[in-house]
Amino acid sequence: MNRPLTVEASLEVLRTADVLVQGLAATLKPYGLSLNQYNVLRILRGAEPGGLPCGQIAERMLTRDPDMTRLLDRLEGRGLVGRCREQDDRRVVLTRITGQGMKVLAELDEPVRKKHDEQLGHLSDAKLRHLMELLQAARRSS
Repeated sequence: MNRPLTVEASLEVLRTADVLVQGLAATLKPYGLSLNQYNVLRILRGAEPGGLPCGQIAERMLTRDPDMTRLLDRLEGRGLVGRCREQDDRRVVLTRITGQGMKVLAELDEPVRKKHDEQLGHLSDAKLRHLMELLQAARRSS
């Protein structure tokens, strides 16, 4: 069967995404973190010192997680994030990364960077920029 080029290109993107995700998951596994948990910690590190409400964390996620509350519960149970009610509006619960969460991320910065370099470092800067432009263009049409 001769598939349209759009189908073939979509399959290549999905295959590549799976390889990249599995490699990163293997890097995170010794730390007991899923990719989504790691993503939350990175988002919260970038939101310091103010923290973020659950909905804003969900908006910034790389992939959608249908149960952000449970994801945050697990991170809080491990002491990696903390939650507290906003003083001005008690309905708002802010999540902040803890010192322990910052420590875990600091430990992961180098192994994650090395994994990305291992996965894509063989491409030139020009090719990487072109790849990013193509992927961004593909997402704009969605």
